[in-house]
Amino acid sequence: MSKYILSIDQGTTGTTAIIWDKESRSVARINKEHKQYYPQPGWVEHDAVEIWDNVLFAVEEVLKEASISAADLAAVGITNQRETIVFWDRNNGKPLSRAIVWQCRRTAEMCTRLKEEGYEETVRTKTGLLLDPYFSGTKLRWALENLPEVARAADDGSLACGTVDSYLLFRLTGGRVFVTDYSNASRTLLYNISTLKWDSELLELFKVPLNVLPEVKASSTIFGETDPEIFFGSSVPIGGIAGDQQSALFGQACYNPGMTKNTYGTGSFILMNTGEKAVSSKQGLLTTIAWGLDNKVKYALEGSIFITGAAVQWLRDGLGLIEKSSDLEKLASQVEDNGGVYLVPAFAGLGAPHWDPYARGLIIGITGGTSKAHLARAVVEAMAYQTRDVLDLMYREAGLPITELRVDGGASVMDLLLQFQADITGTTVRRAATFDTTALGAAYLAGLATGFWENIDDLAGRWKQSAAFEPQMNDKARKILCSGWDEAVKRSFKWAETDVYRFSGQD
Repeated sequence: MSKYILSIDQGTTGTTAIIWDKESRSVARINKEHKQYYPQPGWVEHDAVEIWDNVLFAVEEVLKEASISAADLAAVGITNQRETIVFWDRNNGKPLSRAIVWQCRRTAEMCTRLKEEGYEETVRTKTGLLLDPYFSGTKLRWALENLPEVARAADDGSLACGTVDSYLLFRLTGGRVFVTDYSNASRTLLYNISTLKWDSELLELFKVPLNVLPEVKASSTIFGETDPEIFFGSSVPIGGIAGDQQSALFGQACYNPGMTKNTYGTGSFILMNTGEKAVSSKQGLLTTIAWGLDNKVKYALEGSIFITGAAVQWLRDGLGLIEKSSDLEKLASQVEDNGGVYLVPAFAGLGAPHWDPYARGLIIGITGGTSKAHLARAVVEAMAYQTRDVLDLMYREAGLPITELRVDGGASVMDLLLQFQADITGTTVRRAATFDTTALGAAYLAGLATGFWENIDDLAGRWKQSAAFEPQMNDKARKILCSGWDEAVKRSFKWAETDVYRFSGQD
């Protein structure tokens, strides 16, 4: 019996390939970054050719590092940046344009128009989502209307459109399999999360032909097998697919209703398992499919925060205040508090619970005594404040107590962040012992589909924490700090209403 599972974690900034053994231990890990394209203010794109090349590179290198061959793999699991959409020719797998990334705001005006026409409630009821540029549906409509190669391919029947998972699955299987899973389909604005079908009314609304979209299957199933000519001489079952945040929820063993996790990545994504009940939100949370497993669908409430780790990259690359991301905690720890400085990182608008694509980032509270350490601390604290906003709403809408928050992602290595997170929310924060819980979730889904692991009870018993952080702040201090944050957020909304904003060409 093969001894290992490979997970491919195709994220916003790069691709990570990890080999896992039967004990859920990471045997080898390779990461390869890809380029970000910003052709216009608010637009974000990726080169799908580069992503594919990087996937092959990462897989080849991780097999070498683990000193194994592809034949030693029991299964492959895929997890991916979710709402990013790829357009390719189904005859040869060649991308027809750059991928439009989940962060891209090019369809903000389209979303506003559809809201004004009264479609948001229909969309929310069917998909659990809001009319926001974040999601794939408006990106797909925009491409069909504005990219000639995409439109021509749609007309002649050669167009394939899908989230990154479906593109990678197509390429890995040599073009034989055009499929996605429930979790990714539920992020497109086109999939009915109750009927578990592409919704004809929504397809008509967004003017999307059904035949350009992939088939949808459960998250843990045999999707197909790798093409030996492509996959280093071996045909390996691809048994698990899930969007990155749902995969992290699975990897964090949040299998029971009320269990909640936050992944601090490029953005931050808080998900609460609500079981087989799809909890509807009225105030800015998303209702989404968590995964499909054992002929059952589990749902989650989600708060999507667009910018957390990306603000660290901005400090490093945009301002040059730190040389590498790992320097942030040391710099921020040089001061005892934020000195009254708040950063609202609305670089691409604000996500949950505000959903304002026109909000823009601001720094407020600067005095002559403000140092770069205060600014660094404001970046750290902004991650926690945004998470607090979502958790407060999640508790009110789901009616499920949040007794602990399981965390992962790049920024979760910072004790300073996690202690402040516990303080500002009054909730115990537990850091997973496994850093790559997103990739682990995909591995678990693939392993369950192929019998590598027995069941989720087995997996739940494997979860371990590396550290726990208990609240230490008193209620008065918490209230004062949060009121400052709330005021800063209000001011970021107002920027979009100013003449300066319109003059800058952002309107």
